[in-house]
Amino acid sequence: MASEYKRSISWVQKQIYEYEPDYKIHNPRAVNLVCDATFYGKRKDKLGTLVFKDSITKEILTWKHIQSETIKDYKYLLSELINLGYTINSITIDGKRGLYKAFEDYPIQMCHFHQKKIVQRYITKHPKLQASKDLQKILLRLTSTNETIFSKNLDIWCEIHKGFLAEKTFNEATGKESFTHAKLVSAYRSLRTNLPYLFSFKNYKHLAIHNTTNSLDGGVFSPMKMLIKIHRGLSKSLKLKMMDDYLVIDKKK
Repeated sequence: MASEYKRSISWVQKQIYEYEPDYKIHNPRAVNLVCDATFYGKRKDKLGTLVFKDSITKEILTWKHIQSETIKDYKYLLSELINLGYTINSITIDGKRGLYKAFEDYPIQMCHFHQKKIVQRYITKHPKLQASKDLQKILLRLTSTNETIFSKNLDIWCEIHKGFLAEKTFNEATGKESFTHAKLVSAYRSLRTNLPYLFSFKNYKHLAIHNTTNSLDGGVFSPMKMLIKIHRGLSKSLKLKMMDDYLVIDKKK
């Protein structure tokens, strides 16, 4: 760059450090929010970005650089949009604990991809227990069924396997009992807890709610992480400026 602009290296470095990304120009309207965070910093210097995107126009509306993902950050960005004049039609999230309460005034859609990953984490991708296999079959129909049928299938599954689920194991070291198949129980409880938010995209068809946060995970975060990888020698301040610039450019598409 120094050769291209016929300037010194120190001049080029100064321009880079003094560069400021464009500001976001808002166009308040009714939006369907898709919200998620990603982290890309080193373990000792954890760094991430929380992003709110409108699934209707695919426009990134606002974001906040964070060191940890907190409910406070989600509420801050939501309040920012409301104060700017946006109307929130719905919110699609990954099911982070506490967000249901924070966004209780709006139709909430739990991301199907994250729900499947949660269950998979408990019973694995290729479960061996028959009860786990049966639960997996119910989960695989998540997108193609509706809330009434899905709930009924969970009821039937629970009734069939209730004895198996109730089995307890005694721990002599602690003197306490715990579920023998604790991970399977946790997988089932996850589905039950999130059930009221798994079918908002069908219960509010007129809103055209997205049932996943994939538009952020793959469409925004993957390129962001690629940029970080390519420019991994940047300081923290420059890294944040680069992320701001990337998000501004993305919003203009």
